[in-house]
Amino acid sequence: MEYFNVWFILIVFFYFLILFNFMYLSHKPDFLNNITGFGTLFFVFTHILLFIVLMNQESSLRTVIVPLWLLTLSIPLLLPVILILLSTLLMYGFKKITKKDLTSAGKKLEEKQKIWSKAKKDSLRKLNHVLIFIGLVVIWYAGLYIVIDYTGSSTGMVPEENNMLSLYLKLIDEPNSITEVLFSLGWFYYLLFFFFYVFSLFILANEFARKSRRISFPFTFFTKIYLDEKEQQNYGTYLYFAIGQMFAAFVCPPMVFFTILGISSISDLMTSQIGIRFGKTHIPWNGNKTWEGTIAGTLATLVICFLFVGIFWSLIFTLAFLIFDIFTNKPINLSDNLLIPIGCSLIYLFIRFFFNLDYNTIILSWI
Repeated sequence: MEYFNVWFILIVFFYFLILFNFMYLSHKPDFLNNITGFGTLFFVFTHILLFIVLMNQESSLRTVIVPLWLLTLSIPLLLPVILILLSTLLMYGFKKITKKDLTSAGKKLEEKQKIWSKAKKDSLRKLNHVLIFIGLVVIWYAGLYIVIDYTGSSTGMVPEENNMLSLYLKLIDEPNSITEVLFSLGWFYYLLFFFFYVFSLFILANEFARKSRRISFPFTFFTKIYLDEKEQQNYGTYLYFAIGQMFAAFVCPPMVFFTILGISSISDLMTSQIGIRFGKTHIPWNGNKTWEGTIAGTLATLVICFLFVGIFWSLIFTLAFLIFDIFTNKPINLSDNLLIPIGCSLIYLFIRFFFNLDYNTIILSWI
């Protein structure tokens, strides 16, 4: 493919820029979240580059697949940069002409937030996560119904192989198996991953603009809804959510990913809302959480996991959620928006590989 090296170097440059700025603009005392977030981004970005190189070695992929990947990866990198430049120029131009800034909307939201109840603040912070989960599940279910109705099979929506670690090791042993591995995952796997890839890049741009204070991004004023004064020193939890889910979408098949996304959205919302509204018994080593909230989130996890991955995996993921929830952010000072998706993904990878424990998707039987 012509200009492959140019596109590849461009993507490498932007990935390096993102990783550098992530650490440079991070709140240094938030060490564990910084290292985990950086490591997760580094893992995903380096493996994307590795797969592009392997694909470019296959002549059958150079005509369509490689250019498609390069465009799909690079356009979401360029769009936030363009938005930052335009928004920053607009901000400085407006300030120079009117001697005012464009932060009035953010200040109004900040004033409104002060009178909101703790439960309302929490629900608004996490509602977007729930809507993303519901929206993607509806798209998957509608798409699966249409595909099965027209083709008689679920090809493309449900991967032919879900032992992801086995596929990874196969690529290491047989680099020329890249075509077989790519097509065995199905197109919906890539749709999920690229959704969170784009989502993560836009949230990263938003957080960089908010933290730098020298550049502007169109959506930074929304952070006034989500972050209080103390939280504004750190990265927003929505960034950790985006990074964690991008990792899960990258290393897990769709059904397992939906399970993890459901845990991170619905179970997490249930935990905090029940804890805030009805929680009486605080966890001794984690005074910000209650056993009532944790039990509610654990039961929600059990139901979600049972529907998407069956009884055995529901027990495994529910136990994992219980452990993750009661030990974050104390005594482990790590955001559960990172720990849950990364931890559950790694648990799936290793148990599926070493114990050959497959999952059973109950909702597929409803089609």
